[in-house]
Amino acid sequence: MRINYLHTIKNLVTVIAVTLFFSCKNNFDDVQKVGVLQNQPIGEAEEIDLKYTEYNDTTVDLLANLISPKMLDYANRSFPFSEFPEGIELKVYGENNKLTTILAEYAVFYTDTDIIDLQGNVRIATPEQDTLFTEQLYYNEKLEWVFTNKPFLFKRTAGLTHGVGFDSDKSFKKFQMLEMGGDFEIDN
Repeated sequence: MRINYLHTIKNLVTVIAVTLFFSCKNNFDDVQKVGVLQNQPIGEAEEIDLKYTEYNDTTVDLLANLISPKMLDYANRSFPFSEFPEGIELKVYGENNKLTTILAEYAVFYTDTDIIDLQGNVRIATPEQDTLFTEQLYYNEKLEWVFTNKPFLFKRTAGLTHGVGFDSDKSFKKFQMLEMGGDFEIDN
C-alpha cells in the first residue's frame, strides 16, 4: 500500500512538472515590460536645467540651455518622444554668445525625426530683437528650420508682420509667409 502511494505521488509530480515545462513560453520582451505600462512614461524628471556644451582646444562653449519644470520620457514607445507638459525655456547661444530665447507652454521632442513641437504662447526672441509669436511652431533640428500653419505675429525692427503660416531658417533671415494679414491676439 505504501509503495502504491509513493508511486502515485511520483506520477503526479511528473505530470505537473511536464505540464509546467510545456506551458512556459519565451517572452523576454514581455518580461522587460513588467511594471511598465505602455501608456506610462519610462522616466520622469523634474526641475531640469540641461546645458549643452562643446569642447574646443582650451575652452568650453555653452551652446544651449534647456530649462523645464518637468520632462516625461516615452522612449519605451515604438515612436519614442520626450514630453515637456509644463513648458520649456530654451536659450540658444550663437556666435559671440548672441542669445536666442524660445518659450512655450508645452513641448514634445520626437527622437527619431529630430522634430520639436512647441505649443501654447510660443515666443522666439532673436539677438536682433526680432520676435515671433504663435500658438504652435515646429523646429526641424536637422534642417535648422522653423514652420507653422497657425496665425503668427512677427515683430521686427523693420516693422510688424502678421499672417497665417510661416517658414524660416533658424535665424529668420530667409522666411516666407503662406498668408499675410488675419486676426491675432497677444497676451501681455
